[in-house]
Amino acid sequence: MNRYKGLIDHYRKFLSVKEETCIVSLCEGNTPLIEAKNLKKELNIKADIFLKYEGLNPTGSFKDRGMTMAITKAKEEGAKVVICASTGNTSASAAAYAARAGMECVVLIPDGKIAFGKLSQALMHNAKVVSIEGNFDDALNMVCEISQKYPIVMVNSLNPYRIEGQKSGAFEIIDALGDAPDYHFIPVGNAGNITAYWQGYNEYFDHGFAKKKPKMMGYQAAGSAPIVLGHKVNNPETLATAIRIGNPASWKFAELARDESGGLIDMVEDDEIILAYQLLSRLEGVFCEPASAASVAGLIKAVHEGKIDKNKKGNIVCVLTGHGLKDPDNAIKSSKEVIKIKGTVKELLQVINLS
Repeated sequence: MNRYKGLIDHYRKFLSVKEETCIVSLCEGNTPLIEAKNLKKELNIKADIFLKYEGLNPTGSFKDRGMTMAITKAKEEGAKVVICASTGNTSASAAAYAARAGMECVVLIPDGKIAFGKLSQALMHNAKVVSIEGNFDDALNMVCEISQKYPIVMVNSLNPYRIEGQKSGAFEIIDALGDAPDYHFIPVGNAGNITAYWQGYNEYFDHGFAKKKPKMMGYQAAGSAPIVLGHKVNNPETLATAIRIGNPASWKFAELARDESGGLIDMVEDDEIILAYQLLSRLEGVFCEPASAASVAGLIKAVHEGKIDKNKKGNIVCVLTGHGLKDPDNAIKSSKEVIKIKGTVKELLQVINLS
């Protein structure tokens, strides 16, 4: 039986695992690359647009790619407990993979700054969730201190195995397209994902699986854009909770990806994120969380500003980092209201314009 067993098994030769390593997997990866023909038409461009829909990973976000590696290596090293700071997706992923591995998981979250869809996952997977007075950066500082002093493994993206697993997304894109895209649009929060994708593109290129590398186009939320502003943001604010981070752990690596690729790191306003969020659902039938839509908001902005040649053919990939069900509150707030009727056929016909 040629059954898909997860990204570590599939890309083993590109990852630092031993033959005898016991892999902790939920069959993550192998997510679809969806051609966005309606969005292409909306933007009136010649290039083809593809959506790398990471919301279809086991816990609903791209974090599973790195977590399978981080938890696998932690188990290999004999760890019993893992810890992370999280705005949501990391906590859900860490809790699920720790449960799979028979390990304990401790999660630190900033008080009131996590979508309930994500919090519910961490709690259901039996993680010990601790809410702190402070933001994500404060939580991460605590996690770093504890993991350095006590026998507990940090599984945030500062853990190099997280980046190693996440780079597999670039492998899948090249495998699907036959080469690297011309542009790779991606949300930027803690900046581990843009770092990982650039690493993946470089590795596949070096092994002869791609003839080119893409321009890396990273987008932060305007209220949480330290890399764009060039300084730490002490009180980051955005409705896109997954990228509400004021001091990214992989800041310098993100700048390196930008500079080496000839791309950019820019910011988009919350209303631009919501517009892209709605367009994806209404035009393509793809439901992602708000932070994910920062990549498409970035594409729309780049087209309008002339940074993308509308008449040039090629391939553009936008990474959608998490599923829309992660954040149902924002989905309901940004949608039409439910239409209420008393329950007669006549009323229903009027509502659907068939009377």
